[in-house]
Amino acid sequence: MGERAFAMAELSMSFPNPVIHRGDFVERGQRFSEFLAVLESRIVGGAKIGVLEAAVPAALERLVPIRGARLTAVPAPPLAAREGPAASSLRFPVSVASRADLALEVSIDPGLALDAWERQALRQAARVVGLLIAWRNQSPPPPGQPPEPAAPLVGSSAPMRRLREQIERVAATDFTVLIEGECGSGKELVARQVHELSRRRRGPFVAVNCAALVETLLEAELFGIEDRVATGVRARRGKFELADQGTLFLDEVADLSPAAQAKLLRAIQELSVERVGGHGARAVDIRIVVATNQRLRRLADEGHFRTDLYYRLAGVELHVPPLRQRREDVISLAEHFLARHDGLRRLALSESAADALRTHDWPGNVRELQRVVERALALATEDTIGLQDLPAELTRDYTELLQPSIARAESMRAWGSRYARLMLERCGRNKRRTCEVLGISYHTLQSYLRHPS
Repeated sequence: MGERAFAMAELSMSFPNPVIHRGDFVERGQRFSEFLAVLESRIVGGAKIGVLEAAVPAALERLVPIRGARLTAVPAPPLAAREGPAASSLRFPVSVASRADLALEVSIDPGLALDAWERQALRQAARVVGLLIAWRNQSPPPPGQPPEPAAPLVGSSAPMRRLREQIERVAATDFTVLIEGECGSGKELVARQVHELSRRRRGPFVAVNCAALVETLLEAELFGIEDRVATGVRARRGKFELADQGTLFLDEVADLSPAAQAKLLRAIQELSVERVGGHGARAVDIRIVVATNQRLRRLADEGHFRTDLYYRLAGVELHVPPLRQRREDVISLAEHFLARHDGLRRLALSESAADALRTHDWPGNVRELQRVVERALALATEDTIGLQDLPAELTRDYTELLQPSIARAESMRAWGSRYARLMLERCGRNKRRTCEVLGISYHTLQSYLRHPS
């Protein structure tokens, strides 16, 4: 007996007369409540989630006059436009965390209009399906595939909110994704978020550093090698095969040589690989996510990157903002890194240290901030991180510019005048450029410059 038939046999024990006449309002309401209770008891009891999901549509057909039911990820028009009496199919939203495009779609006879109770019953069924899917997504992976949850994307700035929204939309597809951003900005973290929010979350996430691939071993690393191709060589799968049913992340793809780019293009186009020494291609079901700290479009225009490969990788692009463009996230990130080491020691940021972190430009981005926090954890002698616990190059601007003003209790106008003069010097005494950098008018700049410093 198949799993679905077994599930239906189990459910039928709770429903001696599963076919309910539409006029028996009280009875069918009671039966459907029992149906929900049975499913929820199976969840608590640890029944196989696949069995439960297969049983829901079949049980619905016996409780509501529909011809079939299925789960769909196709966005549907507003409910008011699709619940008309002449519709041949209806969709009811399925609520699942991080997904807003799932629906339970049921087919009905064109001339049949479902009454209010039947519509409400289907809405409740969609809610239960959402619960089943959420439970399935939280279940542990198969043996041999330990969970590897991605760290959270920390930050509430506008660039980070926009990036999260883009990740959620991109994750709902299977398209190739190009992630661009500076070194240390968190490109791999974004790639892992795309994977964990996608339908491939239960599959492997395989990361490859293209800059570290040895040219002579590239094919064996990416595509695998057959047994006894050379003396002492044993067969092994390449990264493409290891990522089957999951996501393959190619980091720093711009560092691949022209020959390696040509081999990668063929594999991506055909989604099949041939091992070194092999005699046939092996199909793979993977999603490709690539990342680079350079502008691929510029490299392609300059002839340093294959144009055909660029157009194969580009299209769905995510840009990870550098830390200097989201300074309001610096303290949140620092506190996040401190919290990760609570078991080692608990430290807090002083106001002066927090101000110094905010004013730094962070050329190394989030990775640099993480190392600064780790340094403070190792060297701080007090329970609060102060300026003395931060690197000198990080606190130089703060100690030279801000601290003297604070010590003298200068007014905002005096400080603004000193800052305007500083920026004027940095802009080569070009007042127009200084106004652009400071975001002020020429008249405002002149008033700052006239104020005695």
